Amino acid sequence: MGETVELDEAAKALLDFEKTWWTLSGSKDSEIRERFGYSATRYYQLLNGLLDDEAALRYDPLLVKRLRRLRAARQQERSAQRISLKVG
Repeated sequence: MGETVELDEAAKALLDFEKTWWTLSGSKDSEIRERFGYSATRYYQLLNGLLDDEAALRYDPLLVKRLRRLRAARQQERSAQRISLKVG
């Protein structure tokens, strides 16, 4: 069997923030820029990439599974909208 790859501290910080951002007083976008120095777009790109990482799943399985479900639901909704546009 191969070696288990662990998440780096930056990836852990993203997941930890995503789990608790709603408890903060500022807006999520401003907190992202202040904490990580990323635009919201870049933050979500990185977060989305983490959802496909097995190390992220091992680090916080409940959060990663919840975010995967939300992502799948959004993808399904977008697909349904495209289909309805083609039919209509």
